[in-house]
Amino acid sequence: MASEYILEMNGITKEYGSNAVLKDVTLRIRPGEIHALLGENGAGKSTLMNVLFGMPVIHSTGGFRGEVLLEGAPVKIMSPMDAMAKGIGMVHQEFMLIPGFSITDNIKLNREISRPWPISRILGKDLEFLNRPAMAGDARNALDAVGMNIDEYALVNGLPVGHMQFIEIAREIDKTGMKLLVFDEPTAVLTESEAAQLLGVMKEIAAKGIAIIFITHRLDEVMEAADTVTILRDGRLVQTLSKAETSAEQLAALMIGRGEDSIIHVEQRGEEISGNVAMSIRNLWVDMPGEVCRGINLDVRKGEILGIGGLAGQGKIGIPNGIMGLYEAVGSVSLFGQDLPLNSTTAALKAGLAFVSEDRRGVGLLLDQSIEDNIVFSAMQVHGEYLSGPLRLKNVRKIREQAREMIEQLDIRCTSSLQAVGTLSGGNQQKVCVARALMLKPKFLFVSEPTRGIDIGAKQLVLQTLVRLGREQGMTIVMVSSELQELRSICDRIAIIAEGKVAAILKPQDSDTAFGLAMSGAKMKGGEAV
Repeated sequence: MASEYILEMNGITKEYGSNAVLKDVTLRIRPGEIHALLGENGAGKSTLMNVLFGMPVIHSTGGFRGEVLLEGAPVKIMSPMDAMAKGIGMVHQEFMLIPGFSITDNIKLNREISRPWPISRILGKDLEFLNRPAMAGDARNALDAVGMNIDEYALVNGLPVGHMQFIEIAREIDKTGMKLLVFDEPTAVLTESEAAQLLGVMKEIAAKGIAIIFITHRLDEVMEAADTVTILRDGRLVQTLSKAETSAEQLAALMIGRGEDSIIHVEQRGEEISGNVAMSIRNLWVDMPGEVCRGINLDVRKGEILGIGGLAGQGKIGIPNGIMGLYEAVGSVSLFGQDLPLNSTTAALKAGLAFVSEDRRGVGLLLDQSIEDNIVFSAMQVHGEYLSGPLRLKNVRKIREQAREMIEQLDIRCTSSLQAVGTLSGGNQQKVCVARALMLKPKFLFVSEPTRGIDIGAKQLVLQTLVRLGREQGMTIVMVSSELQELRSICDRIAIIAEGKVAAILKPQDSDTAFGLAMSGAKMKGGEAV
């Protein structure tokens, strides 16, 4: 008897060391179905797809538990080429095209059509000529199927990103024996009209019996195109629903839905933060690859802890990196009423800003240097502190005293202040980053992904430190984080960034639905006006 499902992934569990990133997840897809797969960053979507495609990162780290069935039969998929041979394809969010090749060559890559000639008949198939007219004919048919009126011989290099996305789709549907296609955030780079066209193409593909897994954060597109929806959260299956029995609001709540669970509970302020503005951001554009900002308007109130959240790639990380001069930015920013020059890290630091970068190893730390040198480095460079004498030599005694004080204050686990930072654990490296920023005695502190990759105890301490700085010392703090519950735990307000702009400004106690809708880019009815 034929199976009801083209794909079954039953009880999938994947661990990296002691960290379980997938926990007994089941996903079942019917032929000709558009099945949306939803979840926040870190929910497990990418790992589940890595299992499906037999990615090396899965097999080189101990494999996984559970079973994968295609058309009811158990299969072992050992590589992406193996998956393709079994009729599984993917339209990537990051384009996998070769710019110097033509559209035809990209569509037919690794599936070229050749024609023999007398020498090849004697010496073998490797000497056959490419049958370019036949290849171009296949490419033309695939391009027509996705509604692209473009010359199949045109070079990919220089084409608009929307064209590239449709070429990716054309390449997949040109393959013979295709049974299942994975669309990974396919509309992320498309205009509104291109996105509508793509959803139409997806429906046409599904009508031919090819199943589609649709990974997206845009709930309006889910409600438009999907037949079934599966939601993952923290590596677990939350629910699988028919689109007919759900709504965008319910899906948003299920994606976020941790209720009141938090890493840290902080007593709410007894009074509202004053209306005095510490930083005013107007029409800020930041050219940070993967985190582009497209006209950010935002006011940060003096003495508050403002959270900035949103999904990966939506622009939230671009805000501090642009203001701190690490990536090219245009727009206007004022700090405590004074204009702040953009594109100058030195100017930002001298104005009283400090920054704990999300890239602690690449930007935040001198890995080969000692803890004490890392802690005082910025203060020495910007303010000339910890230098003495006419030759401006390092005051080792003062540096060591200050470092020991910060080590005790932040509970940095180390052998001594002379230990190289590169030998510390991730959590302790993060604490060193915080210590170095505090040594600048900043008026305004940016912290970007401050708890990424650190254990629960270290997270607790880092968050408590930020709360203490804000509540007791009155420091103005902007915390950028992918961990929404951490933002809701310690922040006074939370700005959600979607598609490079402020989608909504919410209070921590606002509903899961409100946060989920804002993160999906849906138009907000509630929430604070931006």
